[in-house]
Amino acid sequence: MEQALSPATLTELRRPRPYPAVSVLTPTHRREPDNAQDPVRLRNAVAEAKKRLEADPAVTRERRVDVAGQLDRALAEVDLAHAADGLVIFAAPGEHQVWSLGRPVPERVVLSDTFLTRNLVSAQAAEQAFWVLAVAADRVSLWNGRTDRVVEENTGGFPLSRSLEDPDAERKERVGDLPSTFRDEHTRRFLRDADLAMGGVLRSHPRPLYVTGEPASLAALAEVGTAVRDATHVPHGGLGHARGETVWQAVRPLVMDRQRAQADAVHKDLETARGRREFTAGVDEVWQSAAEGRIRLLAVEENYRVTVRDDGGDHLVPAGSGDLDAREDIVDDIVERCLSTGAEVRFVPDGTLTEATGIAGVLRY
Repeated sequence: MEQALSPATLTELRRPRPYPAVSVLTPTHRREPDNAQDPVRLRNAVAEAKKRLEADPAVTRERRVDVAGQLDRALAEVDLAHAADGLVIFAAPGEHQVWSLGRPVPERVVLSDTFLTRNLVSAQAAEQAFWVLAVAADRVSLWNGRTDRVVEENTGGFPLSRSLEDPDAERKERVGDLPSTFRDEHTRRFLRDADLAMGGVLRSHPRPLYVTGEPASLAALAEVGTAVRDATHVPHGGLGHARGETVWQAVRPLVMDRQRAQADAVHKDLETARGRREFTAGVDEVWQSAAEGRIRLLAVEENYRVTVRDDGGDHLVPAGSGDLDAREDIVDDIVERCLSTGAEVRFVPDGTLTEATGIAGVLRY
């Protein structure tokens, strides 16, 4: 279920589909006892989607059967044992997708000619994903870093592995021509291949990169390649064959440091903008500025959610989740609008934007 939302993937998700393109959103939970309710809520949401298909006169019988089957196949693929904070199912004639998100989503069923992507975009921005490259002389592994864990990736040619046995090692040792492991030309070629593969991954999915390994391996990798030139080095051997939790504990302090530094930088930008009258705050003002494409930097508290109603198109007013025309995902909508106009979006710890009621922005003009 866990996928990377690359620009190409997002473009594909946003393209128009033959009606109906069904989006099913439901909250999920990582731990007991809250996760006990997830299977029932998910089945109910899918049942609601099928009910909507049945009642929609614009949906032909052939397409209703097709999309209902796609929903069933998607439901069978869901792994709630490894659920995060939200789940999104997309189903349309001839296709379906399942997305597990690290950010809560409102419970919704939407039938349209496009999929509802704003919650995916917001969750991707909030996760502050990163890469970890674990380097050893015989294996280089790639790890997909998220908010609280890393998961090994089998993409872009990773993991790379080779044998350290040198059939000519005995003769080289006799004549004094056996180089140290990371000066050996075969090892350097191996590391060069790893660097080229990492460069391809970064071009497709640009993120902060952490590189772990013995100091000699990090030095050798820096000499033979360019992809890791701007990476954060973590001198820690023995991770080429390590498990996820071990890799996570090695990089976690640096990841936390980076996140704190980013939050401090956002705070300074907001204070500077306030002095220059380039500051906006509160969901209503920020929503209007985002719609006009005026926001350069958007700051949102990590768990800030608010349910509102559009008051005649000019302003947002507070609403209950059961109110007519209530919009539970307005924050995700704002995030997507800002990203689509080239704004930088930063999620900061809860309580950071108390005076701004959870959301604030720096204006372009």
